[in-house]
Amino acid sequence: MRIDKFLKVSRVIKRRTIANEACDAGRVLINDKVVKASAEVKVGDIVEVLFGGKSVKFEVLSLKETTKKDEAQELFKYL
Repeated sequence: MRIDKFLKVSRVIKRRTIANEACDAGRVLINDKVVKASAEVKVGDIVEVLFGGKSVKFEVLSLKETTKKDEAQELFKYL
């Protein structure tokens, strides 16, 4: 699954266009490497998203094309 779609489906970022912009700006890392929006994310990957002065780091636990809002937290685990 593409990282921009995962960020939107997991609700880490609310809209895919914003996720795209974050990737283009170099604020999204997978396993400590800056990635483009089209980069593939796999179960077990460590993703870090930089928001201004802070960052959010989490491990991918599951991949789903769509998910309910209540179940979105089950797709990843904060580190």
